[in-house]
Amino acid sequence: MVNVSSPFAIWFVLFALVGYFIVTDQNVAKAFYYVLELLYVRYRRTMWWLIHNPSNPIVKWMMYRKNLKLAKELRAKIDKKLAENKIQ
Repeated sequence: MVNVSSPFAIWFVLFALVGYFIVTDQNVAKAFYYVLELLYVRYRRTMWWLIHNPSNPIVKWMMYRKNLKLAKELRAKIDKKLAENKIQ
């Protein structure tokens, strides 16, 4: 006989009941699907906010580097255009 701990048995019964209701009732299956989709969307929204939040110091540093690189590229293009216009 397998020695089953109490928390394992409780989780097994809980998942067995949820599985039974999902299989037997189509509305419960739809609700379960929508709840899982909602949780996934909230997880993605939270991750997006953590990655793109300007108050995050790492994001600030990444934005600073990106903007500094862009500024150097733009300055080089502007200087090149100015040099071309001076010659003509």
